[in-house]
Amino acid sequence: MSNAERLGPEYRTATLRRLEQEELDVLVIGGGVVGAGSALDAATRGLRVGLVEARDYAAGTSSRSSKLFHGGLRYLEQFDFGLVFEALRERRLVLETLCPHLARPVPFIYPLQRRIDRPYVGLGIGVYDVMGAGRGVPGHHRHLGRRSTAASFPSGKRSAIRGAVRFYEGQVDDARHTMMLARTAATHGALCVTSTRVTEFVRESDRIAGVRVRDLESGRESTIRAQHVVNAAGVWTDEIQEMIGGRGQFQVRASKGVHLVVPRNRINSATGVITRTEKSLLFVIPWGSHWIIGTTDTDWDLDLAHPAASRADIDYLLDHANSLLQDPLTREDVVGVYAGLRPLLSGESESTSKLSREHAVASPVRGLTVIAGGKYTTYRVMAEDAVDSAVHDLERTVPPSVTDRTPLVGADGYLAAHNGRRLTAERTGLPLSTVEHLLGRYGTLCHELFDLIAARPELAEPLQGAPEYLRVEALYAVSHEGALHLDDVLTRRTRISIEVPDRGEAAAQEVADIVAPVLGWDTEHVDREVEHYRLRVRAERESQEKIDDRTADAARLGAPDVRMGAASMA
Repeated sequence: MSNAERLGPEYRTATLRRLEQEELDVLVIGGGVVGAGSALDAATRGLRVGLVEARDYAAGTSSRSSKLFHGGLRYLEQFDFGLVFEALRERRLVLETLCPHLARPVPFIYPLQRRIDRPYVGLGIGVYDVMGAGRGVPGHHRHLGRRSTAASFPSGKRSAIRGAVRFYEGQVDDARHTMMLARTAATHGALCVTSTRVTEFVRESDRIAGVRVRDLESGRESTIRAQHVVNAAGVWTDEIQEMIGGRGQFQVRASKGVHLVVPRNRINSATGVITRTEKSLLFVIPWGSHWIIGTTDTDWDLDLAHPAASRADIDYLLDHANSLLQDPLTREDVVGVYAGLRPLLSGESESTSKLSREHAVASPVRGLTVIAGGKYTTYRVMAEDAVDSAVHDLERTVPPSVTDRTPLVGADGYLAAHNGRRLTAERTGLPLSTVEHLLGRYGTLCHELFDLIAARPELAEPLQGAPEYLRVEALYAVSHEGALHLDDVLTRRTRISIEVPDRGEAAAQEVADIVAPVLGWDTEHVDREVEHYRLRVRAERESQEKIDDRTADAARLGAPDVRMGAASMA
């Protein structure tokens, strides 16, 4: 697919109008990875599809994961072989077929710290490797001795590490992947809009026949009619369910996962690192010029829109990372922090780490399907199951899912484009490093950015406040990728908010000035967006100094949400 739908302001205006006028087969609530995946699944079955998201694509859980497509070693320990096998199959699909421009294999080691670890860990990773059959990744697992481990992981604490097992996982920029899912759905005809909050369900006798929504940009309210509605709201599932008069057939609990971002030069390692902690797995994940360190797994019952990382969370991660490092990390090394909420199916156990990562589908009332639980890696299976449930309501035969054979926009021809990157650099006059950077974020859609640069060569310059990104990427985020606010650009279309020490404050004014003409902002609006962003950064920094969840949450809520009335609902 060489062309993709442009999700600019004109698209949004036209799409809102069409959603008011046309009756849909399926309407999806939620623009996270499962919602966007459901919209794509339904659209590629020939259905009339809409998607509404109250904030931005991936604004919640789907931009705050460990950014891995992985089978889940933890689930292997729990003998959940079905989930592991399913996840490994999805990992292969993503790496080889669906989005090779966004996902790539990354090597990891599992350090061995006790004599018993080698047979125990080796067996576990060996089973994991056999189940994945090496598919989608360059090679099988390999045992390393003490010397080879030290050569691979020079920053490792020699006194603590006896050896390692080396293996591969898949990595993805979760926020870009989710947005690209939505853009692919739109390219296949789905009507996708953000900043559009569901306020109530429309009922006709004993069934759901649509929803009432409020446009959080204008305040305007309207009705969207649909044969079937899919609630894919993640951690907001229960809140949406309450609109139909109570809880559904299952409950969703939120578990908070916190990640730290530190500069690449603070840890010398050729691979990522995965190890066990008493509560969870600890990941040290290569991320461009940085490392991501995560994660925590704690119950969260406070604000769902903006979960806060506390000082206790940060200290927990630093302490566990430092148990493996010769040169300990300090709080001053931390460039960025982000916290996300896992939507877990509630069980009997009080410990969130034991709640189910498997997903469930239910239809509590005619015309409504609810999908919840799961993990990022298995989003496509969840979406397929949700749409399978929804189409039972439609009075015609609907084809089965084809999303296992539907590449995302930018994937078509990517490998050939990557092989030809030197010729592209010569043709465009751009540095090879710039072409590689754009290919790795946009795939074959980078021709759209080349066209913008050809028309305005100054767009090829790096952002002064975030030099790893180009000015053209800020413009493209609003002209093609559906970003409506400064926060969308700095936090999700790019990852400036967690990758530069000032968390994007210096880049905020610069980016606002670039996007203002496309979004129709006057000087007053630009100032308001910049101030909103700076207040958000300030509130996050303050929350990360608080000792516990409750005080951190109160500090984070000190910053207003930039979307009109958006703070009260996902």
